Amino acid sequence: MTFSLVARSADGRLHGVAVASKFLAAGALVPAAAAEVGALATQAHVNLAYRPQGLTLLRTGVAAADVVAGLIAADPEREHRQLGVVGVSGSGASWTGPACHPWAGGRTGDGWAAQGNVLTGPEVVDALGDAWLAGSALPFAERLVAALRAGDEAGGDRRGRQSAGLLVVERGGGYAGGSDVLVDLRVDDHPEPVAELSRLLAVHTMLFSRPDPATLLDLSGAVADEVAALLSALGHSVADDGTEAALISWAGLENLEERLVPGRIDPVVLTHLRGVAPHVPAPRLAS
Repeated sequence: MTFSLVARSADGRLHGVAVASKFLAAGALVPAAAAEVGALATQAHVNLAYRPQGLTLLRTGVAAADVVAGLIAADPEREHRQLGVVGVSGSGASWTGPACHPWAGGRTGDGWAAQGNVLTGPEVVDALGDAWLAGSALPFAERLVAALRAGDEAGGDRRGRQSAGLLVVERGGGYAGGSDVLVDLRVDDHPEPVAELSRLLAVHTMLFSRPDPATLLDLSGAVADEVAALLSALGHSVADDGTEAALISWAGLENLEERLVPGRIDPVVLTHLRGVAPHVPAPRLAS
């Protein structure tokens, strides 16, 4: 009673799953992924054992199609299951049991698999796949959500909307490099879960994405003067602590610490600082 996309980035560094359903907290049940190993989605009559078993098989180098074959062969309820798998290379694989509620089916390609059941029709899975293929210029997580949005707009779950989820993994990509979980977002119960998931991803990207080195500004001259004035307007002790120390303190309170770079400032951070501080005229920067 769900539609999902499992996928791998072109360079193989990222794996992820996007899912939506007329089911409470589908994001808590459907997706599983491991960095530089693969990803899978278990749905319809969910078999949670598929998640650890599938990832174990992928870790040993089993191809996605063989992972699907192995999981369903050992499952007496396979006719009621739906499954999508992608590994470190090659095509994705999908299984739809003949007892899944219609419309049910899947579509696969190099590095991805789309599947769904209790859908308005095959156009939902086609929209997932087509949007994924058309979105190669997007960042990986945004590309997954764009595909999910296309499936939702094509009709989605024929019973309606309730939940959505996004899981993306990358080696060392988690908060402060302390895990491989780059994105793990869920909308458990919402009238427009895919739109809400998209909003949450935008917030997540603003707070936790690493800054683009090419856009960083030196924290000196007019930029430093503006930052100092903005921080002072917010009550931070620039005179006592220095501009950079005050910036670090403020950014920690705003949950922007992942975007800090010594001696420089991310334009995303500066834009947010300008937005929350009382009005301070921006100095004219040299062109």
